[in-house]
Amino acid sequence: MRHIPFKSYSMLGFFLLFCIGVDPAVAAEKHAGAEPVLDLSTLVREATENNPEIKAARQRWEASRAVVPQVGTLPDPVISGGYMSRGSLASEPVTIWGVMQEVPFPGKLQLREDMASREAERMEADFAAVRFRVIARMKEAYFDLHLVHKALEIVEKNKGLLQDFEKTAKARYAVGKVAQQDVFRAQVELSRVLNRLAVLEQRAESLHAEINRLLYRPPAAPLGRPEEIKVTPLPAGIVGMSALAERQSPELKAQLKSVERGDTGVALAKRDYYPDLSLSFSAAPPLQGDPMGNSYQALLGIKVPLYYARKQRAGVEGALSTREGARKDLEAARQSVLFRVKDNVVQAQRAERLIKLLRDAIIPQASLALESALAGYAVGKVDFLTLLNSLLTLQESELELHGEMVEHEKALARLEETVGGSFQ
Repeated sequence: MRHIPFKSYSMLGFFLLFCIGVDPAVAAEKHAGAEPVLDLSTLVREATENNPEIKAARQRWEASRAVVPQVGTLPDPVISGGYMSRGSLASEPVTIWGVMQEVPFPGKLQLREDMASREAERMEADFAAVRFRVIARMKEAYFDLHLVHKALEIVEKNKGLLQDFEKTAKARYAVGKVAQQDVFRAQVELSRVLNRLAVLEQRAESLHAEINRLLYRPPAAPLGRPEEIKVTPLPAGIVGMSALAERQSPELKAQLKSVERGDTGVALAKRDYYPDLSLSFSAAPPLQGDPMGNSYQALLGIKVPLYYARKQRAGVEGALSTREGARKDLEAARQSVLFRVKDNVVQAQRAERLIKLLRDAIIPQASLALESALAGYAVGKVDFLTLLNSLLTLQESELELHGEMVEHEKALARLEETVGGSFQ
């Protein structure tokens, strides 16, 4: 059975208006007025450039990168200077100077740099996760706005038809051709439509504000109308999408870097059992009359881990616990990612089946039912209630079709967020 698209549904409405004596050209004027088209790719690009959440994540990543060379460098040397006197206070003072350098035990600096590098890589993955999350929220809001606009279009069209139904029912009731119940039913359905339009308009305003928030615009900044969406084929099933998520999910990458940082932290904590060194050197000119000349002094200091039982050992235990916690977090994150992948794949597959059913069966059948009701109503063989129900059935089927198309694309947007990038 051939699908009757939305434009054909509009022609059905024009035919109905013609049957009840309303000029279709006049009805078409109600829906005139085009809005600028919103391009999704443009919105996504603007969001990635301007969204403050993304910018903050980038700054945190850059800040962590700046730490890496700092922790891998020797502590700053200490330069000292002063005066020294021998004998009485009245003796001539001698200027002395010195320099002291702390030297961590070999390997500690490299381990500290490795830890900082793993942390910077984790922050990079966090930045990617934030970016994909904002993009997904933008796409979801965009698709929801598309659905609201479609619903407004369909419901607004039916409002005009119901208004004409009401006028016709009143005219026929006045001459005794129909019962007063037809008038009441038309009025009730018209009131329900007006309520639905108010709810949809409020929803549209909320989505406008949400999109502007993601774009870092004023909440009331004008946007436009979303473009028509197409159903994007699902590239792979649960197994394929799960494997893709295992490879490139930014959430999993971040947790993996936490585990690697924990491994390095354990190695560094164990290295704290070994003493750090300090090197110092000082010099002083000779005293007056001293035949020995300049005085020099070089010292080697060793930081002894005397309290290792309460300090270094506890540090190792803490590092081991931190690493184990990171491993558990990785396991939990993997389970969460794989669940979200499966959930969204299932939602997308369900939406694909319903879209096909609505397009190929339900909507064509509802369209034929409305055509039959229109023909019967025109010759007085079909009552008003049957005609009205046929119209509302087609309306709800059209709304359900667009709703499932939107749910399909939203599921794919969440999949992109979960696996860490586009898979188109």
